[in-house]
Amino acid sequence: MSPSNRPSSAEASGHAMPFGARLCPAGGADFSLWAPAAQHAELLLADGRGGKERTQPATAAPGGWWHAHAAQATASSRYQWQINGELKVPDPAARYAPGGPHGLCQVGDPSAYPWHVRRWSGRPWHELVFYELHVGTFTPQGSYAAAAAELPRLADLGFTAIELMPLATFGGSWGWGYDGVLPFAPHPAYGTPDDLKHFVDAAHALGLCVFLDVVYNHFGPDGNYLHTYAPAFFSQTHQSPWGAAINFDAEGSDVVRSFFVHNALYWIEEFRMDGLRLDAVHAIVDTRRPHILDAISTSVRALAHASGRHVHLVLENEKNQPQWLAAPDGERAAYDAQWNDDFHHALHVALTGEAHTYYAKFARDPVALLARVLTQGFAFPDGVAATHDDAPVALSRLIHFLGNHDQIGNRAFGERLAALVPAPAAELALLLTLLTPAVPLVFMGDEFGATTPFLYFAGWEGDLRTAVRAGRQKEFSHDVPEGRTLPDPCDPATRAASRLDWAESELPPGRERSMLLQQALTVRREWITPRAAQWRTGRHVAERVGSQGLRVGWCWGLDDQRWWMEANLGPLEIPSPSPSPHGTVAWEHRWTGDAPGGAWAPWSARWLCTGPSA
Repeated sequence: MSPSNRPSSAEASGHAMPFGARLCPAGGADFSLWAPAAQHAELLLADGRGGKERTQPATAAPGGWWHAHAAQATASSRYQWQINGELKVPDPAARYAPGGPHGLCQVGDPSAYPWHVRRWSGRPWHELVFYELHVGTFTPQGSYAAAAAELPRLADLGFTAIELMPLATFGGSWGWGYDGVLPFAPHPAYGTPDDLKHFVDAAHALGLCVFLDVVYNHFGPDGNYLHTYAPAFFSQTHQSPWGAAINFDAEGSDVVRSFFVHNALYWIEEFRMDGLRLDAVHAIVDTRRPHILDAISTSVRALAHASGRHVHLVLENEKNQPQWLAAPDGERAAYDAQWNDDFHHALHVALTGEAHTYYAKFARDPVALLARVLTQGFAFPDGVAATHDDAPVALSRLIHFLGNHDQIGNRAFGERLAALVPAPAAELALLLTLLTPAVPLVFMGDEFGATTPFLYFAGWEGDLRTAVRAGRQKEFSHDVPEGRTLPDPCDPATRAASRLDWAESELPPGRERSMLLQQALTVRREWITPRAAQWRTGRHVAERVGSQGLRVGWCWGLDDQRWWMEANLGPLEIPSPSPSPHGTVAWEHRWTGDAPGGAWAPWSARWLCTGPSA
């Protein structure tokens, strides 16, 4: 790109950081690597056509740093680092690794992409309705460009935010993305960094926010060379479920903390992401203060304030620790929301009757637990059964879903809820997800009732493939009925089976399900979104109706100002209770409860508003 065509400074969005490769205004590029265990390091530089590598001397600096300047480097130059004269490694802060983590990285020019939407400021939290997708299986092409072509349809349905499963480059050409090893480099199988920027640009043009799932609790097993030259990245005292934990609190952790703080800022500033979802923070151990989660939040909040943008932070936290969601007086909470597994588990057990593994503690009375979730936020705050003394968590700080990549993909055969229950029950689950004060999330395909599974898949080879296959077999052998075979996660057929079949969306059942979702989101915009700032935490009420019925009233003002839901979660009719709330009915689904002598039909529900403004 010639200087005359380069975006102005107002349009450019490169994030400055002390790691990786940086183009110099006067030409060439500077390169920095933190390799405190290396005795010697040098840069290997090739032209953009992957020609012969040239060795560029690097200079050691205090603190374990190595720096090199290459006057001949351009944005298209490819490079690697060589440690101790023999081991070739990728740059862990590379912006692009077109050959994956075992190949050459590319310098890149973060200011080169010509953003078309220049004044996007995002959306406030209460307007968000999430759609989670995996780029590689969302479309037949599995690319950013193909995914961008589907964005108008999602916007028309009423979604306002896209959440992308992790994009950090990982070993192999395909996988879920949670085993990334180059956290700054978008996975090359989906397209270039500019292709990802175009996806974000196209989303913003349609009024859609884009969130990215990031993994700060471990590095993947394939392509991770950090143990060799920067072992201080890993804790000597803490473990994660996936191997060595990240070192956030021991010697060397200053650089490690900076690496991940910059990563969060990088995605938001350079790619204009509207928010991040931090994966499995319960697996992050940090005894320092501020905690790394606070450090990330503080830096992101400062960036958002300086840029005048709405930027949001979301957690996945199996421990349900409410402190990350608590807002001190006059201040904003460190994190805007958390994925609420308790909602999913209680609803899933109520509809399916499943009681294995983590569903077991919901099996005794899932409807009662669902009532607690819908009024208090968590069924198990801090991982234990709730009591009357537990402070409720605002529902607006929780994200509810009937399925997501984990809840579907971590089943032996990747079944969606729609494959486990009758269609009316699946429809009710969708509506219960969309029409409460909590923020909804829908997994790709569930908006049209997709029948394709979403299986766990990873394109690994050799010993790693053997180990993963054995691990899955051990974990799910009890779930495999006679005559069936557990899918091989490393078989390309497993990934292919997980790809959405878009023809289903055009069939009558797919059209009907999409219309149901669209209508429900219209109701949400009219009745729930305008009251987002008025929900009165701790004033919500719930009442059991029979064994499978539930009446919930969410208070948004005075005691008589409520948003009500009445629902039958079971396959049998429930005699209509008396008295019933009287107000303006906003939505009815299979509802027969108002007929003389009527009953709540199986898997039916209605929503109504009571109070002066109803």
